[in-house]
Amino acid sequence: MLELLKNVDVFAPEALGVRDVLVASGKVLAVERGLSLPAKLGGVDVRVRDFAGRRVIPGLIEGHAHVTGGGGEAGFKTRVPPVEPSRFTRAGVTSVVGLLGTDDCVRSPAELVAATYALRECGLGAWCYSGGYHFPPATLTGSVRRDVALVEPILGVGELALSDRRSSQPTFDELLRVASDAYVGGLMSGKAGVAHLHLGDGLRGLELVRRALDESELPASIWFPTHVNRRKALFDEACELTTRGVTIDVTAFPVDEGDDGEDAWSAADALARYFASGRDPARITISSDSGGCLPVFDAEGRIARMDVGSPAALAGTLRELVDRGLALEKVLPAFTSNVARVLRLSGRGRIESGGSADFTILDERSRVSDVMCAGLWHVIDGEPIVRGPFEG
Repeated sequence: MLELLKNVDVFAPEALGVRDVLVASGKVLAVERGLSLPAKLGGVDVRVRDFAGRRVIPGLIEGHAHVTGGGGEAGFKTRVPPVEPSRFTRAGVTSVVGLLGTDDCVRSPAELVAATYALRECGLGAWCYSGGYHFPPATLTGSVRRDVALVEPILGVGELALSDRRSSQPTFDELLRVASDAYVGGLMSGKAGVAHLHLGDGLRGLELVRRALDESELPASIWFPTHVNRRKALFDEACELTTRGVTIDVTAFPVDEGDDGEDAWSAADALARYFASGRDPARITISSDSGGCLPVFDAEGRIARMDVGSPAALAGTLRELVDRGLALEKVLPAFTSNVARVLRLSGRGRIESGGSADFTILDERSRVSDVMCAGLWHVIDGEPIVRGPFEG
C-alpha cells in the first residue's frame, strides 16, 4: 500500500512548511507540495490521511535505553522489567539503542542482542552496544572489536562507567584499549565505533576523556559521554569538550529544582543553556535512560530512593522547550538527526526522499498523536495499534 500524508507541516528537522509526504515499502518516496494520486496506482491501493497542517517530525531516536531492564542496585527485587515496544512508540520513539548498565553480570550481551532483534520484529529500528559499566567489558564474541565488527546490531561499546562508585575504577590505559577496540571494529564494519560513557557524580568528571584527547591518536568523534547534566560543573566541562569535536548526551531524568534541590540541570535547562551558548548545535543529543534505574544515594553510598527512566521524557522535554519559546527546528536535531549522525544510523533522524518512513505527528499542544515506523502506523490519535506480544 502507498501512504499519502496530506497537508503536514514538515520539520525535517529543518522547517519545510506544509507539504505532502508519499510513503511506500517503508521509505519516503517524495516530500512535495500538492501531491495528488488516484485511489489505485499500478494496481496498488493508495491510502490518504489529511493532517490539516499538523506538524510532522522525524521519529525520535532513543539513544540510551535499557531494553532488557536495568536496576538491581538495591537487591534482586529492584531489577527493572524490560521496556515494552509500545512504551517507545506512544512516546514518539521509532528507533532505539539498547545497552547494559550496572548489571552486566546477570543481564548478558546475548540477552541484549536478542531484545534488540525483538524490537525489530515489532517494527522499530533497534541497535545496541557491547559491554556495560565494567572492565573488562562483557561481550558476545570475547572481544569488543569482534562484537562491533561481526554482530550487525552492535554499534560500539557502552555504557562504560566513569567517575562513579559503581564503576570498575578504570585506568587511563584500560579506557584507551577498550575505546580503540570499538573504533577499529567500527572501521572494519562501517559503523560508528563509539565509546558511550556513563558519567557518575564523581569529582574526576571527564578527566580521562580530556587526557585521551591530549595524549592519544583516537579521534574526538568516538567519545560519546552521557548523563552530563547530572552536575552543573560536569555539564560545563562537557560543553567545553564539544569545541574539540566530542558529542555529548543529556539525560531527561527528573531533577529537584527547589531551594534545596539537586546540583543538576534538567534536560530542558541543559539544552536551552547549550543552544544559548553559541556552541555547535550538532554536538548535543538527548536520551531518556528508559528502563534504567535512576537511584539517589545517601552519604554512605546506599540507595535512598529510586525512579525508572521513561521514553516519554523525550517528548516531554521537547514539548517543554517549545513551550518556552524555542523554535522547534532549532531543538529538534538533538532528538533526531544529531543522534543519527553520531551513531551513523543511515536513513534515520530526517524526513527526506529515500529515508526510512519514521514519523511522529504532533498535535496543537506539541503532544504525540500519531507515530509511523518504517511505513506502518503504530499509534493513531494517541492510541497504540501495534503492541508487543505480551502487552495484552
